[in-house]
Amino acid sequence: MLSIGIVGLPNVGKSTLFNALTRKCVAAENYPFCTIDPSVGVVAVPDERLEKLTKFSNSKKTVPTAIEFVDIAGLVKGAAQGEGLGNKFLSNIREVDAIAEVVRIFSDDKIIHVAGKPEPMRDIEVINLELILADMETVSKRLGNLQREVKRGDKEAVAENDALSKIQKHLELGKLAQTLPLTDDEKKFVRSMHLLTMKPIVYVLNDKTGGTRVDLAPLMKFFEETGSKWVVVDAAIEHELSALEGDEKDEYRKALELKDDGINDLIKRGYEILNLITFLTTGEDETRAWTTKRGSTAPEAGTAIHTDFKDKFIRADVINWQDLLGAGSYAAAREKGLIRTEGKEYIVKDGDVIEFRI
Repeated sequence: MLSIGIVGLPNVGKSTLFNALTRKCVAAENYPFCTIDPSVGVVAVPDERLEKLTKFSNSKKTVPTAIEFVDIAGLVKGAAQGEGLGNKFLSNIREVDAIAEVVRIFSDDKIIHVAGKPEPMRDIEVINLELILADMETVSKRLGNLQREVKRGDKEAVAENDALSKIQKHLELGKLAQTLPLTDDEKKFVRSMHLLTMKPIVYVLNDKTGGTRVDLAPLMKFFEETGSKWVVVDAAIEHELSALEGDEKDEYRKALELKDDGINDLIKRGYEILNLITFLTTGEDETRAWTTKRGSTAPEAGTAIHTDFKDKFIRADVINWQDLLGAGSYAAAREKGLIRTEGKEYIVKDGDVIEFRI
């Protein structure tokens, strides 16, 4: 299961956001836990297609796909040098697949900010600089270890040395490694380094309903220039809403004039930055969502169900979920020629309903 680490300066709403997320924990026998430990939670990915397909198949069970969220210790300036819980903070980030960077965008005298007052762009720069400094140390160490092989003229070592030197110069300019264009060969060397600034980032702007927003112009300029993904969430309100169900929740959201579900937006955005798609299986026993990387072939996607599917794959019967619902039944879909038989080269698409033949 892929994971997203929630990071941010102290007192920006990280833990409140995490608590709101884990209230949306997966309630299914396949995920018997919601919170693995106090700082790790498994969260269902919202997907309206599941409910519709469950009704279509009259399924006994519905199983969503899920993402793991990790509440990482608050960062302070100097974390890369071990300040605060710096070393723990950085090692925890190294273990996750992506980063949700929480930034406070409201001012409130009752909620202390570690730097006196919230300035979103400055706060992002503090966090990103610590990630950059940690990566600079990692790259520098590896470059030092390579020098003996480089002097011997080892081709692989020379190629790695060139790739890492390129990364090093980019980091020294205060830029995230992910913003540097790399060739496939260079990416291969960099991937093995598990650099923090290569991880995809979604910026979570923690707002306060009825509060005073700070100036967001520099932040929006940064997002536009870097093509960054971001969402706005009122962590405190979402935490309150997460304790409610059904109509009560909808009425409270309406009373607060909240049109969007910030938590669901964050979960979906996390799915996007991890470059994931969902395919589905449906029948009387269960309707289930499965996760695979975008661009996966049918046998590769099948490993989400069972590792044997890749080797034993024969073919797959595929139909788009809307086409299936529109047909009214599998039999009608077959009559209309909507169900396609695909082979090993088929690239799975988001929303495919698949029956694997092995």
